[in-house]
Amino acid sequence: MGDARRGCMRAKRKWLKVLGIACTAVVIVVAAAALAIDAHVRTSTESRIISSNEAARMDNIDCVLVLGCGVNADGSPSDMLADRLKQGISLYGHNVAPKILMSGDHGSQDYNEVGTMKAIAINAGIPSKDVFMDHAGFSTYESMYRARDIFQAKRIIVVSQSYHLFRALYVAEKLGLDAYGVASDLRPYAGQMMRDVREVLARNKDFVTAIVRPAPTFQGSSIPLTGSGDETND
Repeated sequence: MGDARRGCMRAKRKWLKVLGIACTAVVIVVAAAALAIDAHVRTSTESRIISSNEAARMDNIDCVLVLGCGVNADGSPSDMLADRLKQGISLYGHNVAPKILMSGDHGSQDYNEVGTMKAIAINAGIPSKDVFMDHAGFSTYESMYRARDIFQAKRIIVVSQSYHLFRALYVAEKLGLDAYGVASDLRPYAGQMMRDVREVLARNKDFVTAIVRPAPTFQGSSIPLTGSGDETND
C-alpha cells in the first residue's frame, strides 16, 4: 500500500508539473500575441499623427473630431479634456476644417461631456452652427463609426492625447475614414502609467472590434456636417 501511495503521489506531482508548464506556455503565448497586436496598432498609424502646422496645410478636411473625456461633477472638463478642446479650437481657428465634431458620452441627464465641450467652443468664439455634438460617442470605436455614418465624414483630423491617437486612427482607417491625428499632450497627466497599461488591452480589444465591426449603441438619422451643428443641440 505504501509503494502504491508513493507512486500515486509521484504521478500527481508529475501531472501538476506538466499542467504548470502548459499554463505558463499559454500565458506567454497570449502575452506575446497581445504585445504584437499592440505594436501593430501603433506602428501602422504613427505616420498619421501630425503636427498642428502640418494639419493646417491639409485640404478638404471635413471636420476636427475632438474625442470626449471625463467631465467633473461641476460640469468643468478634466485636464485631458480641456487640452483636447484647446487643441481642437486652435485647429478650427487656423482653418483646418470648417466644422468641429464633439464626440463623447451623454448617456444620462446627469452626465454630458458633449454639452460641456460645445459650451467651451462657443465661449471661445466659434459659431454654434459650426459645432456638432455626437451625444452617443460612448467609445472610440463608436465615435469613429458615427462620424462616418451619422455625420457623413470622410476626411478628418482627430484630436486626443498621443497614447490614444494610435487606437483611434487604427479604428478610423479600418472603417474607411481618411483620418489624421493631432496630439493634445499639453501637460503631464496624473495616472498616465496605469493609463498606458490599460491602453495595451484597449488596443487589443479594438483590433478585434475593427474586424467584427458591430453596430454602435445608437445609430439614428444622418446629420451631415454640411448642415448646421445646431441640429445636434439638446
